[in-house]
Amino acid sequence: MLLASPAALAQQKAEALAQKSAESWLALIDAGKYADSWEDASSYFKASVTKEQWTKMAEPVRAPLGKVSSRKLESAQFANSLPGAPDGQYVVLRYDTSFEHKQSAVETVTPMLDKDGQWRVSGYFIK
Repeated sequence: MLLASPAALAQQKAEALAQKSAESWLALIDAGKYADSWEDASSYFKASVTKEQWTKMAEPVRAPLGKVSSRKLESAQFANSLPGAPDGQYVVLRYDTSFEHKQSAVETVTPMLDKDGQWRVSGYFIK
C-alpha cells in the first residue's frame, strides 16, 4: 500500500478547499450576482478592482454566454507563485464549461489562501 507524504496530503486538502470555494463563487457568477462575487473574493482581488469596476467588467463578458449547461473540472494545480501576483498559496483550477450560447469554453478560477486563512477567488478568466 502506498501512503502519501504529509506535504502531498496537505496539498490535496488545499486543492479540495480551494475547489469548494471556487464553485461557491462560480454559483454567484452563474446567478448574475457580480457584486456579491466581489464581496466573496480575496482581499487581493478587492484591492485590484473596485466592486463597481468588477460588475462593469464581468457582466458584459459573462451574461451573453447564458446559463451554464455543464462544467467539469479538468485540472487543479497548486502554486506558491504566479505571474503578476504576490507569493502565497494558490490553486489554479481549469474547468471545461459549456454555456447556453457558447458550446465550449475554458474557465480558469484561481483561489488563494487569504489573510484570514480562508480560500477565496483571486482571479477569473474565460477563454
